[in-house]
Amino acid sequence: MTGADERLRRWRLVLGGGEADGTGCGLSGTDAAMDGALTALYGERRGGAGQGGRDRSAGLGASAPSVARWLGDIRTYFPSSVVQVMQRDAIDRLGLSALLLEPEMLEAVEADVHLVGTLLSLNKAMPETTKETARTVVRKVVEDLEKRLATRTRATLTGALDRSAKVSRPRHRDIDWDRTIRANLKNYLPEYHSVVPERLIGYGRAAQSVKKDVVLCIDQSGSMAASVVYASVFGAVLASMRSIATRLVVFDTAVVDLTDQLDDPVDVLFGTQLGGGTDINRALAYCQSQITRPADTVVVLISDLYEGGIRDEMLKRVAAMKASGVQFVALLALSDEGAPAYDREHAAALAALGAPAFACTPDIFPGVMAAAIEKRPLPIPDPATHQ
Repeated sequence: MTGADERLRRWRLVLGGGEADGTGCGLSGTDAAMDGALTALYGERRGGAGQGGRDRSAGLGASAPSVARWLGDIRTYFPSSVVQVMQRDAIDRLGLSALLLEPEMLEAVEADVHLVGTLLSLNKAMPETTKETARTVVRKVVEDLEKRLATRTRATLTGALDRSAKVSRPRHRDIDWDRTIRANLKNYLPEYHSVVPERLIGYGRAAQSVKKDVVLCIDQSGSMAASVVYASVFGAVLASMRSIATRLVVFDTAVVDLTDQLDDPVDVLFGTQLGGGTDINRALAYCQSQITRPADTVVVLISDLYEGGIRDEMLKRVAAMKASGVQFVALLALSDEGAPAYDREHAAALAALGAPAFACTPDIFPGVMAAAIEKRPLPIPDPATHQ
């Protein structure tokens, strides 16, 4: 096949055939099958004659067997990243969410964060025959995310905790004299046969004690689905670190504390209820009531800031927490999707309080948390995504 023929072939697959595509290129074999899979999803729903008189309308319908076959076809013809995009488009364009309530459908899909979000939104409507399959799909995604994120997160935050916990004046009973003397040998005074201990080093007995409290406060409105998934995984990772006491709170118009389920992020996710309204003020009021060591506490609010509660009270709570020594982090999203639609007025108000709101990717999140733990300026990734 010449270069010109290959270009025509590609344009034909993009344009979808019919008289209007102008390529005059016919397809056969695998190319025809790929075209059929694309047509089923992206073909014009109003119908019309396609190439060779073929109906060009979107052809998945609401038949579980036909959709299952289509899912198998696209996994054959396209790479995983493309399959995930096509699955999301099928759910959005053709209203196939209800079909995900059937176990055979779940077994056929390519699992990713967005699919997990869709399953969580369907959780309350899911029949018992499907729930176990759904948990298996969710667990696979969660385990993949943990493998990707856990090691770097623990390493980054352990370093931050060690640096933030330096004590220049340990109590007398906690001084490690051997290490202190070795560290101060340069200060040896021969005339007095003595070492002047300018720097005291304490025993490591506190190494396993809790050094920081972290509160993850997560908006579970439908637009925050991917953020809920990532935050639950990070919550489980943080909870596995002995030096961090982690609390995870999800909210819509009600507030639910899921801290006791943090040993299994899948349980956390199935404890959420995506959708509904938003009452950030109520959620922050609960989080504020759980703070016992404000100077050693980091509160992370993950929300698009569309407040359905009392706006002024919400801002007063943030101001009060910051005044007490709490490190307050406001994330518009915790996902790879970039900044979502968000309430710019509320974001600007938080920025005026010294808590700029910005979107954060999972890869950047450990660095953001490390900065908050060390009380350094936050590494805001993109000035265009915050106020």
